Amino acid sequence: MTLVLSALSSGPDCDDDPRPMRYSELARVLAGVSPKMLSQTLKSLERDGLIDRTATATVPVTVTYELTDLGLSPHQTVRQLKLWSEARRDDESMIASVCSDL
Repeated sequence: MTLVLSALSSGPDCDDDPRPMRYSELARVLAGVSPKMLSQTLKSLERDGLIDRTATATVPVTVTYELTDLGLSPHQTVRQLKLWSEARRDDESMIASVCSDL
């Protein structure tokens, strides 16, 4: 669930603004997630009110997924957590090398 919410809220790098995405785009961003798992997760997120699914009558039908206000609410927190962990990535490498020398 977190991966899908993150992809919809700001892309794979948590650097972009939230935007609607099609299923195929989500599948590319979330490489390695099975189609069945992605479909089940999207249905669950929609049922829980975290995303909206919009079907546009085209040939073939165009379906997009977009975060609701509820789904957007953790966006800044997740972004800040990502920035915090990136800033400390080198600290973790240094601690790991020191511990391996013991």
